[in-house]
Amino acid sequence: MNENLREVLIVKLSALGDVIHALPVSYAIKETFPDAKVTWVVEPPSLELLKMNPCVDKILLFNKKKFRSFKGFIREFFPFRHELQKHNYDAVLDLQGLFKSAAIAFFAKSNIKLGICNMREMSGKISAPVIGENAHGHIVEQYLDTARAIGCAVNEVVFPINIPIDEVEKAHAIMNHYGMREGNPYVVFVVGANWPNKRWPPPNFAALGDWFYELAVVPVLVGNGEQEAQFAAEIEAKMEIPPINLVNRTNIPQLAHVLRSSRLVIGGDTGPVHMAAALGVRTIMLMGPTNVERNGAFGQLQNVIEVERPCKGCWKRFCPKGEICLEKIPVSFVEEKIKNMT
Repeated sequence: MNENLREVLIVKLSALGDVIHALPVSYAIKETFPDAKVTWVVEPPSLELLKMNPCVDKILLFNKKKFRSFKGFIREFFPFRHELQKHNYDAVLDLQGLFKSAAIAFFAKSNIKLGICNMREMSGKISAPVIGENAHGHIVEQYLDTARAIGCAVNEVVFPINIPIDEVEKAHAIMNHYGMREGNPYVVFVVGANWPNKRWPPPNFAALGDWFYELAVVPVLVGNGEQEAQFAAEIEAKMEIPPINLVNRTNIPQLAHVLRSSRLVIGGDTGPVHMAAALGVRTIMLMGPTNVERNGAFGQLQNVIEVERPCKGCWKRFCPKGEICLEKIPVSFVEEKIKNMT
């Protein structure tokens, strides 16, 4: 579409897994247009992730919470719009496809505004949906179809993540503090997820942790938030030997190093598991309500374990039947998958 892209705006606000999926778009832009300046609008939860992306030249922080009150809106809107409109963009890519991202795209100065194939909340009225060849494929490729639409070659899919050295050192110190000996092989359990029915039950994680200890491999628990801390405590209580519990004890760059240095990462369809796949770590994703072809661990769909339910892929945050979705993935299934991994 454009032989000489100089300024591109990416709007992808949250959550962590979604922003990870969009990272290859920034690489694709730099791959084809190395001199192009990439600006990215993001919300606070994923800010630290974007700071590790060498393909992003400028980050604009959109703090949605501050816009919710009338006073907050008046205070925040005009400075944000001023910063947004400092540049004339050759293209705006709305990879969120919601009303809030459409509002940002609306105020951005550009003649070309494109969005993903599935635009919602009237966002397709602002940014034209790109119905590419991957419209029914993986979300990473759907995002990349927007990059292809502005002339990016996309010769390879790369997740640009550079973990700062000082954060690596801090991660080592944290792991050592909580009992991890240098050089011990370990696996990571991502114990929670935003959707209740994306979570594997804590007793299952506990049984799998005991199995790993028999193999002389240390289980390490990661996650964020009060509820995930409760899950971790339950897992610890049910295990014969306590795991290394790093829930709420790492920031995003430190978590990235913990994941990158592990032998294997196991968890549901959630941000840290997608980060592991993006970092090239062997990843087993346990899936129920979401679609494997669209949301599975990118590049490792063969390692996905789907729940054996006729209603799988329902895309419901809460099970309407009141069941624990992933409960029907037994520990033995995961053990067998691990044994057969190459």
